[in-house]
Amino acid sequence: MSDALQIFEVAHLDFSFEPAPWAFAESEGPSIAAHWAELKRRKPALYDGRVLLLGGRKLMSLPGGGTTLRGSFFETDYASFVAWQAFGYPGPPIENCFSMAALRSADDAFLLGEMAPQTFNAGQTYFPSGTPDLSDIVGDKVDLDASARRELLEETGVSASEAVVEGGWTLALAGRKIAAMKLMTLPLPAAQAKARIETFLARDPKAEFSRIHVVRGAADIDDARTPDFVAAYLRAAFDQRR
Repeated sequence: MSDALQIFEVAHLDFSFEPAPWAFAESEGPSIAAHWAELKRRKPALYDGRVLLLGGRKLMSLPGGGTTLRGSFFETDYASFVAWQAFGYPGPPIENCFSMAALRSADDAFLLGEMAPQTFNAGQTYFPSGTPDLSDIVGDKVDLDASARRELLEETGVSASEAVVEGGWTLALAGRKIAAMKLMTLPLPAAQAKARIETFLARDPKAEFSRIHVVRGAADIDDARTPDFVAAYLRAAFDQRR
């Protein structure tokens, strides 16, 4: 599996939920526990909930053209997940696949949230997102569209029903990460959207974001704070304007 960052479009996501044991979590218990204890010492607000990771993903061509990304998710605990990342992603090909609400304003700027000090990725700038969890399972499927909508509402106070939500997905593949970007455009200029979201954040002392950054072009991307897959998505979006 190449670690080179890739950006491409797919028409659909088709993910199943298939419970299965994870050899890493079973064999590395003491190391995982020690790693988690140190994380909790530094960031007491972290919570060891249940999350979903992706295995066996495939890109499939659709009969009418376009592609779909398919695969199966399994359940594990957050402590094992973050240890797996910290230890260099050992074991068979498994991926951290998650959706992001790529929030755009009516005047064609993007809105990123700066992660609050108590969060795992404090100081980094992200679109609303989160590792999928048990609430994203619908029947025997994992619904990343619903996950993106839920994260948008929880992290910004904005409902996806207020936005124009694009069909299809832009995928950013970076090593063992797959960020599935769902473009959502608010009918508000960036300054107004920023003010509204920051008013929502100010009411919640446990908010995931501490403030909102407006990104109007490539020159506004803060590479020191913005993950490479988010920066790559933004640059590709700005390139399409030319």
